Amino acid sequence: MRKQLANWGNYPALDCEESSFSQEEQLTQYVNTHDRIIARGNGRCYGDASLGEHSISTLRYDKVLHFDVETGDFECQAGMTLDQVLEIVVPKGWFLPVTPGTKFITVGGAVASDVHGKNHHSEGSFSNHILHMEVLTGTGMMTCSRSSNTDLYWATCGGMGLTGIITSVRFRLKKIETAYIRQKQIKAENLDEILRLFDEYTHYTYSMAWIDCLQKGKSFGRSILIVGEHAAKEELNAKQGREPLVLPPKMKLTVPFNLPSFVLNNFTVKAFNALYYGKNYKKVMESVVPYEPFFYPLDAIHHWNRGYGKDGFVQYQFVLPIDKKEGLAAILRAISDKGWGSFLAVLKVFGKQDDLISFPMEGYTLALDFPVRKGLFAFLDELDALVLQYGGRLYLTKDARMQQEVFWKSYPNAERFAGIVKTFNPDGKFRSVQSDRLLLTQ
Repeated sequence: MRKQLANWGNYPALDCEESSFSQEEQLTQYVNTHDRIIARGNGRCYGDASLGEHSISTLRYDKVLHFDVETGDFECQAGMTLDQVLEIVVPKGWFLPVTPGTKFITVGGAVASDVHGKNHHSEGSFSNHILHMEVLTGTGMMTCSRSSNTDLYWATCGGMGLTGIITSVRFRLKKIETAYIRQKQIKAENLDEILRLFDEYTHYTYSMAWIDCLQKGKSFGRSILIVGEHAAKEELNAKQGREPLVLPPKMKLTVPFNLPSFVLNNFTVKAFNALYYGKNYKKVMESVVPYEPFFYPLDAIHHWNRGYGKDGFVQYQFVLPIDKKEGLAAILRAISDKGWGSFLAVLKVFGKQDDLISFPMEGYTLALDFPVRKGLFAFLDELDALVLQYGGRLYLTKDARMQQEVFWKSYPNAERFAGIVKTFNPDGKFRSVQSDRLLLTQ
């Protein structure tokens, strides 16, 4: 069925043929009779990585295949979403080994993006916890892991679906005692202080910071560091402790329609930033909270992407090497000088990772949301130049407009990745708008 599709940023919106499958035989038949195919999960990547001439939805391919409640080994079909996984495993005392900032992505998408979370510095990205997976490549169905068909494995982890369609994934969960997080929030007056606090609290499993991009002077880069650990039973209050693996009911909000573009402006962003920074009325605040507001604060607001208006938005996420703090300051200064702040500005520290095509490297990563507007892409080109100057790169999962030369200059293994893609996708059957734009499937 032909329809207009867009991912979470609502930019770009393109005319595509969307199909789905619930049986492996259906998928195989479809792949054998079509070309220019790309897998699409729940559409929570931000740009054009899962858009193509033929986008095939995995959402109906969503069954649990194996769950060992003693060891935490879990296997499912690739269309299962993380929230569906959590509903099954949390009551049994298990949690996702790595999770991004939304639970509404598919397991296949988690692999194709090699997602990272607040614990990358301590536990790596999703690929660190995969036992094996099955991929329908251009040459047939294959099983791969770190020890078997390794080229396929590493080109699929973070490979944006270009090696084929991931059909199932087996991975190892993390043992927990409760569904709660022991959280600490620390206010930082400026960029220097937040970077020092990241070093000071590096022993915490989870850490991230909200950062105010519009401040100047002595408050430049003011932030709130948020760190956490899975809470033990004895750390819960009496009410929480009665059912430690059951979460309280949640209030669900929704943005019912696209807001007018004038709602997002310098005044509203500055007002939001002032309120958010001011809500921490003490330097350090500690609490025990359910895991959902800690890991997925925006998931409580359905269709929050509509807040950026009908033209959509671009999420811009980059990483710089750990020794390039001055680059982070330069980019934040450019954003502050431009006056184009972001409601969502999340700073994290990555640990060491040197995989084939995955985004993380040891360093600082910042994610920002920018409404699509006149002059935005020219400004982002300027930021790209700074990212390249300081040895960084952009996250393909968030990308909707990167120039091809930026990709090829910033991903050192790009040539090798393209060669492996050609091995398993020799006719370019699996390709997306993004892969064509970056000359990965031309």
